[in-house]
Amino acid sequence: MLFQKEEYIYAVARIRCKESKLLSNKNIEQLISMKDSQSVERYLRDMGWGNSADLSDKDILFSEQEGLWSLMKELVGDLSAFDFLRVQNDFHNIKAAVKAIYTDTSAEHLFLSGGVFESDVIYNSIKNKDYSSLPEFIAATAQEAMGVILKTGDGQLCDALIDKACLTYVGAFAKTADNELIRKYCELFTASGNIKIAVRCARLKKSADFVFRCMADCDSLNIKTMSVAAAKGFDEICNYLLTTDYKNAVVHIKDSLSAFEKWCDNFIMDLMRSQKSDPFSIGPLVAYIIAKQTEIKAVRLILTAKNNSLPDSVIRERIREMYV
Repeated sequence: MLFQKEEYIYAVARIRCKESKLLSNKNIEQLISMKDSQSVERYLRDMGWGNSADLSDKDILFSEQEGLWSLMKELVGDLSAFDFLRVQNDFHNIKAAVKAIYTDTSAEHLFLSGGVFESDVIYNSIKNKDYSSLPEFIAATAQEAMGVILKTGDGQLCDALIDKACLTYVGAFAKTADNELIRKYCELFTASGNIKIAVRCARLKKSADFVFRCMADCDSLNIKTMSVAAAKGFDEICNYLLTTDYKNAVVHIKDSLSAFEKWCDNFIMDLMRSQKSDPFSIGPLVAYIIAKQTEIKAVRLILTAKNNSLPDSVIRERIREMYV
């Protein structure tokens, strides 16, 4: 369901109120400085995270994710306008399900909520080889991925196939979305995914044809040129990117893929902040979703680090900029 401009006014007003409750960079720094995960959990509960039925940090994170999509459902009814965000979790869950079925292990702890489909629907469809409950683009990817891993046992090849399908699906939104913010986000998501694929393939000394087959079409990169560059080596990728819109990312790519991913996420957050002055489009809702998801990822990282006694410096290296 697409809203008219005037119909977004109420939804955006609700979102403005919710934005005031998002964690700030200062709040995140306070969480990082806490001695253990129990202290982090208490702080989050005081900030309104979770509910009385939540018993663990995983429950708290699940509640926040579920609460996010419940809010969007209440505001707009039809969530299909956000499928370019939600479907990313579905492709992640395909990976988790395929590997769990292949290794005969449980994947419950690996599944992400907030997708278009419930994770157990994806899992059972793959396990029972009955894809009738899934749309064609999901079913085809799941079936092909399961076939590849059964035939080759190659988890990396399986991941590459699923990643390309995800990039292709999200990239299609960049060409069809009415909203400029969505188009920019989808284009950056697809381009950054292609760059990470090229870098990984260069390190593995893959052929240009292999790299090209792993990447998805996007307007801001010539994937044919980049696949040839990747076959020649990492430096050639950087040289090509210096001629593109992503030239400012090269210094981060040279540091590490993790640094590049952080640059991309912070770039997206800057893009989201431009929506704070627009009350007449879906943009502020998209911005809030991405802001909330970034917040949840940051808290998950902090809790994981605290539970594994990792130093605060490691967390700070990986933490993203918050929306507020």
